Amino acid sequence: MKFSDFIAGILVMALWGINFSVIKMGVSEIDPLLLTALRFTLVCFPIIFFVKKPDVSWSYLISYGLIFGIGIWGMGSWSIEAGLSVGMASVLLQMNVVIGLFLGYLLLKEAISKQKLLGASIAIGGLLISLTVNDGSVTAMGFSLILCAALAWSVSSIIIKRSGTKQVFAFAIWSMIFAPLPLLLIVFLKSGSEPFVLLTSGFNSRVIFSVLFQAYPVTLLGYWVWNRLLVKYPLTTVAPLTLLVPIFGLLGGSIFYQEQIGLVKAFACLLVISGLLIGLLKINRTQLRGLFFLKS
Repeated sequence: MKFSDFIAGILVMALWGINFSVIKMGVSEIDPLLLTALRFTLVCFPIIFFVKKPDVSWSYLISYGLIFGIGIWGMGSWSIEAGLSVGMASVLLQMNVVIGLFLGYLLLKEAISKQKLLGASIAIGGLLISLTVNDGSVTAMGFSLILCAALAWSVSSIIIKRSGTKQVFAFAIWSMIFAPLPLLLIVFLKSGSEPFVLLTSGFNSRVIFSVLFQAYPVTLLGYWVWNRLLVKYPLTTVAPLTLLVPIFGLLGGSIFYQEQIGLVKAFACLLVISGLLIGLLKINRTQLRGLFFLKS
């Protein structure tokens, strides 16, 4: 991966990590799926009138929009509202890396080198250790929802790779137009008309900031860069970058919500970073043996 693309990827991961804190700001005021619907409405309008539809099948646009909007961020936002802490939500969402590696291998025939497998294993170890945290930052409902979001993230990556599009910005805009209405329908089926009635009283500066932040820097900018990297590089190369998200997510939770980062969480983060570096850097066998020798 080119150095400039690597730096761009890191900056996007910082945005995505902090975004979990911004999501909590919004879901503390209004229904999480309603918040997500507002986010994607602003993403699409009015910019869609100035962006030409990408030259891909409607099936790719519809499937990506539904899975991305409902699967990743609908479920992800709901998991935080269901009691999952900001930091743990950002950590557990990275299970998409595990799923993405195998989906890339099975569906896209992308090779998984021993080095990438080793790096992923170390990072996964960090994620598993994070599950042993017993400070109340993980709930059963929140855990289930965030794993659904992780699966959706991996599937959405496969969809955009399969589409073969080079018009990544247009693809993102035109696909996300299919997210708001299904999200609003789910809100109604889940909670009736109450969330819509309460929206008028709950629509304050915190909600406005949360929606705007998620819509523009996180979604329009962030996913344009992300999808461009997916098109340019193999999924097995790009996916490990997302392991940086929990680092920024944990920091955001600590700074904005005073979530504790104990020894276990710190060790888990160290393993995640180490796994990311091993998976991304070009290290030959001699260097790899030297790396383990220095650690022993």
